[in-house]
Amino acid sequence: MDLPRPELALVPRPGKLSPRPGRFRLDAGTRLRVTPGAEPAAALLRDYLEPLTGLRPEHAEDGTFVLAVDPTLAGLGEEGYGLTVGPHGVLLRAAGPTGMLRGVQTLRQLLPYEALSGGLRGADHWELPGVEITDVPHRPWRGAMLDVARHFQPVSYLRRYVDLLALHKLNVLHLHLTDDQGWRMPVAAHPRLTEVGGRRAESMVGPAGSERFDGRPHGGSYTRAELAGLVGYAAARGVTVLPEVGVPGHARAALAAYPALGNRPERRLDVWTRWGVCTDVLGVGDHVLDFFRTVLDEVMDLFPSAHVHIGGDECPTTEWEESPEARARAAREGLSGPRALHGWFLARIAEHVVRAGRRPVAWAETGTTLPLECTVMSWREPAHAWAAARRGHQVVYADHRATYLDYARSDDPREPAAQPGVIVGLRTVHGMDLTPPAAEPHLAERILGAQGQLWTEFVTTPAHIEYLSFPRLCALAERAWGATADWPDFTARLTGHRARLDALGVPHAVPPDAAVPTPV
Repeated sequence: MDLPRPELALVPRPGKLSPRPGRFRLDAGTRLRVTPGAEPAAALLRDYLEPLTGLRPEHAEDGTFVLAVDPTLAGLGEEGYGLTVGPHGVLLRAAGPTGMLRGVQTLRQLLPYEALSGGLRGADHWELPGVEITDVPHRPWRGAMLDVARHFQPVSYLRRYVDLLALHKLNVLHLHLTDDQGWRMPVAAHPRLTEVGGRRAESMVGPAGSERFDGRPHGGSYTRAELAGLVGYAAARGVTVLPEVGVPGHARAALAAYPALGNRPERRLDVWTRWGVCTDVLGVGDHVLDFFRTVLDEVMDLFPSAHVHIGGDECPTTEWEESPEARARAAREGLSGPRALHGWFLARIAEHVVRAGRRPVAWAETGTTLPLECTVMSWREPAHAWAAARRGHQVVYADHRATYLDYARSDDPREPAAQPGVIVGLRTVHGMDLTPPAAEPHLAERILGAQGQLWTEFVTTPAHIEYLSFPRLCALAERAWGATADWPDFTARLTGHRARLDALGVPHAVPPDAAVPTPV
């Protein structure tokens, strides 16, 4: 099958692209001319080119490959860039360093498809097609959440995932670091969180009602040095790492490590080996709040992101309703009853994040009104997004019917095991609707963007992660970066872009290859 030329298969689609005559020859004699502020982009370009082509072009004042930061290009915003490629030179310009990094990813995609595998490393030159591009993102938040709590992945793999996100101009890696089944975030003040909470005895396989367990211990946690290195690696590629430490539900691993945090402190729990919603939740005493304030202090010390995710979803209130201490707390706080402790708890944690100069993020839940300082991730119902926007929240679109990548890609019987539920196909992701109700167009400005979610109950390997992520994240990137939805145009470009995924070793085709396991 004939593939479209690389410049006609860019994903996401640039805002404006015009082919130009001629091609630029990239060879051992190529030199970069790097203006002040463009050094990070030059370093990233060299880091990409060297393993693929063997070239590491150095700076020269007469270099014909120009990387220029120009603050007067204010119309490009923080992330926009302009790129001109012709037979006699390349000019990449942006108003600031982040826009330059986005332009580097476009240059990466303009290389011949096979170059991304290093397959042309022995060639004496490479060519970039002539183009004129002006490109500005429509939404500032273009994210992907990876759950490393259910199944741990090493930092070495997370770096690869960052590079895949950056290629698609996705700019947020949301790390789900804690849950009932595992705690991965190092906390020096409370080491048992990883020593005990970082390991479980086995994992459930099979759907609820026909549970089986694999009998294999599973564990892992990160060091501060590993996470700091990941944050720096991602930043160099224009990707922000958003940490999530969830409260007050999804906390069984923390309760296994420190029983005093629970509503029945005399009880000894294990790290949960099942999937689903655990009824064991945090207590509501001052000591619990202080504990998690300390945890968050260490999180914020390690992650410089403007936002910090505090969880907030799927918190059963049964233990609070049965607890005399929780009922008394609700009465002291003037709440309507123990169920209202959910919003109260989140408000206390959110206050701490705000005092530290950060912005809390939380999952929207039915029946819970989040503190106005919270950025809301609406996952249950699209109506939650608009309700939150009306209250004045900033919102990240995360509707499970269009962005949950742990659901199957299709109904093909050859698909690997996936989260039971709806099918989230490529066209479904591409068709996500971020348009506000017709009578409230002003709400559009409160939608920061969109994010894909990959929960890993059934996902154990990097190959499986990538099979579920791609090409669906290509569609999400397309819709979050651009302002229009053109399905035929997207699928035509994706034909060529799949060749890039092949070159990068990303399993994306149906049926998946043998590297994508079906859980036993």
